Amino acid sequence: MINVRTQILGSNLDCLTLSQTLNRIEDIIQKGQPTQHVVINANKINLMHQDTKLRDIVNGSPLINADGSSIVLAGKLLGQPIPERVTGIDLFEELLDICNEKEYRPYFLGATQEVIEEIETHYRAKYPDMSFGGFRNGYFSPEESVSIADEIRESDSDILFLAFSSPQKEYWASEHLERLDVPFVMGVGGTFDVIAGKTNRAPQWMQRAGLEWFYRFVQEPRRMFSRYFFGNLRFLNHVKQEKIKLWKENRFVGRSQDERNY
Repeated sequence: MINVRTQILGSNLDCLTLSQTLNRIEDIIQKGQPTQHVVINANKINLMHQDTKLRDIVNGSPLINADGSSIVLAGKLLGQPIPERVTGIDLFEELLDICNEKEYRPYFLGATQEVIEEIETHYRAKYPDMSFGGFRNGYFSPEESVSIADEIRESDSDILFLAFSSPQKEYWASEHLERLDVPFVMGVGGTFDVIAGKTNRAPQWMQRAGLEWFYRFVQEPRRMFSRYFFGNLRFLNHVKQEKIKLWKENRFVGRSQDERNY
């Protein structure tokens, strides 16, 4: 596959469609080399500007998707076209269909015990013939991480779905990637909560309009106010600064060319 990697707002990004991403993931699973997948959105860009450890993990990942519509819009404003938004929940559900078809073993780690039990019930009913690696809640002490990673490795899973928030999921996956020995490790954030019915996903028209963030804010206004309102302002400032930087660079290049012509 041709190289479609670019850089935007200080982050590497693979400009792939959902279909192209799925093909890339199947290649990764077939090769069997433990690989961490990450996504970027407005909040992740904000965190990366403050957290060099997170920035290094994201930029070092072999597969990086644009999860947020904000990234797609920023790409247009900055002259870096991104083919489409590849949301974590859509990728998650498509991968489970592939697991069922290709007999890959998924492992589900994260969320509360109540939610993970709902997830197990839901997917065992949906895919009665699938071989699952395991299900475990995300509430454990740091001291338990090694033994949990060992359990996941012994499950012989092909994919690990990690339902932690950022940057915890990126930290945990990066730290334990080799010990896990799972070909494809993917953070899915609050996806388990959506599937279990604890939170709702925005209607399709809001997703298409780039308003999924607002729908989530309406459901959890107190928890999401700072992230979405102050966070969006910070993100827009990053876009503005990048636009100014590009303008200055282009102006300098243009002036140098004029001087050579003169």
